[in-house]
Amino acid sequence: MTDTGLRSGQLAAAAGVNIETLRYYERRGLLAEPDRSPGGHRLYPAETVTVLRVIKAAQRLGFTLDEVADLLEVGRHRHRPARVADAGLQQRASAKLVEVEERIADLMTIRDTLRAAVDAGCADLMECASTDCCPIPFETLSTRPAR
Repeated sequence: MTDTGLRSGQLAAAAGVNIETLRYYERRGLLAEPDRSPGGHRLYPAETVTVLRVIKAAQRLGFTLDEVADLLEVGRHRHRPARVADAGLQQRASAKLVEVEERIADLMTIRDTLRAAVDAGCADLMECASTDCCPIPFETLSTRPAR
């Protein structure tokens, strides 16, 4: 670390990301454009390490980068009066939890159907599609909304 900040490589190493990730997050607005050294090197404040760790943790929890950007923005402006449209971490985490639980339920249904197909000895989809004993729900696959 220099007296005025971390260079890109230092920051990337400290946060466990690569340099291209830093540049990408800058372009996306997740990281503020850093100051430059007299030699033109990017110099990031030390607290940027925490911001990067927060971004990566939020991604591991299933938040998209757009959602992370919104959460960071709300956090940056928490000193001002909250607007109705501002959804903080509690509200967004609750909504994300509902999404995750829905995905888990879908995955459990898929798992159970695949297990049943394996147990039934399904070896050929075209053959299975024309029999009543195949557990794969061919008739409902086409009517299910795409995600």
